[in-house]
Amino acid sequence: MKKALTLCRLAGNLSAAPGVYKIGNTRYRHDSIKRRGDGVRQRHPGHQGPYPDDREFVFLVGPSGSGKSTIIKLLTGEVEPCAGRIMINGFSVSNISEKQIPLMRRTLGVIFQDFRLIEKKTVYDNLAFVMRAVGASPKEIRKRIPYVLELVGLGKKADSYPTELSGGEQQRVAIARALVNNPNTIIADEPTGNLDPERSLELMSLLVKINELGTTVVVVTHEKDLVDRFGKRVVTIDSGHVVNDSVGGYVGGHIHG
Repeated sequence: MKKALTLCRLAGNLSAAPGVYKIGNTRYRHDSIKRRGDGVRQRHPGHQGPYPDDREFVFLVGPSGSGKSTIIKLLTGEVEPCAGRIMINGFSVSNISEKQIPLMRRTLGVIFQDFRLIEKKTVYDNLAFVMRAVGASPKEIRKRIPYVLELVGLGKKADSYPTELSGGEQQRVAIARALVNNPNTIIADEPTGNLDPERSLELMSLLVKINELGTTVVVVTHEKDLVDRFGKRVVTIDSGHVVNDSVGGYVGGHIHG
């Protein structure tokens, strides 16, 4: 039986109110959290719930402390629900074996707000490092990296170091790194948080392009103007509850009662 981890033992903040969170019939408690999982789809009896469909683009929005970070942790496998079921790219979070976890995580690419690039490695080597970690051959690396760098508009920056790039270029490297192993799903956690409005628009347009090429994209953001501009599906979280799931602009919300 897997050992539950308490909130204070989890790395990072879960930024959420006490009690039980619900996403459809999927639940977890802060005093009974398990580190596990990965992926993108939730299913529960009698209710489809706000999960992304294959090749869909979804904005996940809500005020600070609403539960967005917790959902990302569920999707990226850092925590496991204590009730209900989450299916992620064909894997069941609750029943997955230790040997299956790396396989499941290869189906995801994650983009962080703070880039998390290795400063002593070139752009090319940052991407090659990620590919070697999953067992890619030298031939696969040489073929894939130039393609991905061209896709994100950095075809001429392969030999540059992160410190030689602008913030927008560094974020594009982070996107390339998330894409380089050809994941089914991209999860972007506040990817425009450190960028100016013009760079933010360019970055979001790039994520839309990636989605149009067939990759499911989930973006956590506070950027109301960007959400309104792109007219994609918007899932709003408030106090751990889904309070809106619609297509169009940014929708906030508070639970009363």
